[in-house]
Amino acid sequence: MITFLITLSVICFGGYVLLRWYLARGVCTSQARLDGKTVIITGANTGIGKEAARDLAARGARVVLACRDVGKAQKAADYVRESTGNENIVIRKLDLASLASVRQFAKETLEEEDRLDILINNAGIMMCPRWETEDGFEMQMGTNHFGHFLLTMLLLDLIKKSAPSRIINLSSGGHHLARSGIDFDDIHYKKSYEPTIAYARSKLANILFTKELAKRLEGMGVTSYAVHPGAVETELVRNVSSAYSIVSFLMPLAQRTFWIWQKTPLQGAQTTLYCAVDESLKQVSGKYYSDCGEARISKAAKDDAAAKRLWDVSVKLVGLDDKKVN
Repeated sequence: MITFLITLSVICFGGYVLLRWYLARGVCTSQARLDGKTVIITGANTGIGKEAARDLAARGARVVLACRDVGKAQKAADYVRESTGNENIVIRKLDLASLASVRQFAKETLEEEDRLDILINNAGIMMCPRWETEDGFEMQMGTNHFGHFLLTMLLLDLIKKSAPSRIINLSSGGHHLARSGIDFDDIHYKKSYEPTIAYARSKLANILFTKELAKRLEGMGVTSYAVHPGAVETELVRNVSSAYSIVSFLMPLAQRTFWIWQKTPLQGAQTTLYCAVDESLKQVSGKYYSDCGEARISKAAKDDAAAKRLWDVSVKLVGLDDKKVN
């Protein structure tokens, strides 16, 4: 019996070590410095965004934390400053669920920054109830895509001016669940709503936006990348129990049980960092990455016509002049 227990313990421990090694694969090994360069990270007050901010600050960058919660952002900024010794950390309020807030943030940025080398569209919301943004968009598509679309477009001239520069969009492997693509006839989910599919379509939108950006910016020195960070232990799942009340009582147990399958925020930030700084990607654009390597995208994510249609719809819905962005 003792032998059996010892053997079982060794197997379990070995399995745990192997699993953690598997989850930690894909590490950004670039030693690139970012002295004199400016980075904006949305949702940088927690999780992946905060760890990306710390790493990029350690490389010498001026890092702008673009966050809805300024109080949390201040704590994150203190963490970044203390852990890197870099005092060039800026906090600006940004609520991606408000186009007015996005415009105000962009206005302040263009007034105060003379360059923007890396834009990381990191913030997001996942599987929430059917909430609406300030402008009447479904919350997940509104925050994850439309808010970031407008932000990127408003900052694009500064990004071009700073070339070579990069745009990183946080997507997800969950985009594979959006098998039928984006429902352009009900993009605000007025007819029907299912939280998981809505999330998947918003992540699909991130990839389609990345692809269309790459096409339109070809030859301008600006590259774009979509990233799947993996299953990461962050605050992103905080709204799941609200969206699925039937499982709300199981969430505390699930979070304690499945932590073993999740990456840490630092591990989850590696592919974002890889796309932000790795020298091998200088001439690559419009691709999708996971674990610091190119990854497979769904059939719906390969639809160039859908990417162009999403661009045109986005321009109209966020109130941009299409002559200035085409």
